[in-house]
Amino acid sequence: MATPEARLGVLGGSFDPPHVAHLAIASEACHALHLERVLFVPAAAPPHKGGGERTPAGVRLEMTSLAIDDDLRFTASGVEIERGLVYTVDTLRALRERHAGRGVVFIMGTDSLLQLETWHEPEELLSLCTLAVAPRPGDAPEDVAAAVSRWGESRVRLLDLPALDLSSSQIRARAAERRPIRYLVPHRVEQYILESRLYR
Repeated sequence: MATPEARLGVLGGSFDPPHVAHLAIASEACHALHLERVLFVPAAAPPHKGGGERTPAGVRLEMTSLAIDDDLRFTASGVEIERGLVYTVDTLRALRERHAGRGVVFIMGTDSLLQLETWHEPEELLSLCTLAVAPRPGDAPEDVAAAVSRWGESRVRLLDLPALDLSSSQIRARAAERRPIRYLVPHRVEQYILESRLYR
């Protein structure tokens, strides 16, 4: 049974594919906020992403499971895919039901923090969790500080790690051009992408 102090991290995203920056951010959040576990939650249909062809949700969930397989602190969750959830606030409600007794820490980048006012029910979201925020390249420190102040310093924790300039779109482009993606994604994810001929 979880203790009252036990906290669950939640890292959402397309994970198309999951890459090493996702793992580094989750690891830092575990360390900095003493998280019991981090759930990686692939999105069914991310509302902040543009249209276009997408890798099937089941494939992205499988790659996420492969990416985190050797770290006991991490678990892949299909809750958004199973329930067809779109908004983070609904995901957090569902996870709080599943993991009663645990505090929830939602992990995001500074780019998302700067856009939080455009999210669905941001105040309700912050009533369900605290935020762990990783630096993203190009986000001005003064803008980030203003966002932290706006949403409340007690609800937002900035993570102390380098701003990692790596995105899933870059990896998809490299795979499409048959350029190496080794060391940008976990080895088992690289194997899966190559063997499945994803992104080509």
